[in-house]
Amino acid sequence: MSIEGRVWVFGDSIDTDLLAPGPYMRKSLPELAEHCLEAIAPAFASQVREGDILVAGEAFGIGSSREQAAQVLIQLGIRAVVAKSFARIFYRNALNLGLPALVCPEIEAETGERLALDPLSGKIVNRERGREFQAEPIPEQLMAIVNAGGLLPYLKARFSGSSEA
Repeated sequence: MSIEGRVWVFGDSIDTDLLAPGPYMRKSLPELAEHCLEAIAPAFASQVREGDILVAGEAFGIGSSREQAAQVLIQLGIRAVVAKSFARIFYRNALNLGLPALVCPEIEAETGERLALDPLSGKIVNRERGREFQAEPIPEQLMAIVNAGGLLPYLKARFSGSSEA
């Protein structure tokens, strides 16, 4: 699975309250997604496009364990998140929901640039800079979950005897 897309860059310590703001948690997922990152990037939710990639600094997804933080990114069309480090619960929630999350301490990108990612090998190429970065590869068994669309679809396929799992 190869992913290529336009980049949105954010800094360190992007918490789950910024991704899925508490005042909107009782709303539908599409309504919640409209408020994703609005406290630091008011136009993000209206300008992000299907296939975009989010790049962040240290401790992406810290805070509460709300899985909606990953769900809103998927709802908005984000295809992958690359960060210098992740909060463990966000990392696992992302993979369990079908969103590739790559740890790459050396990543360099600016909003608007294009990245090409190979989650299985961990290879990341910044198309504008012509630079290659090495992320921690996502293990095959976790990529099987991502490719199935998340843990629940993966388990459903696996226990139904489908060859997709």
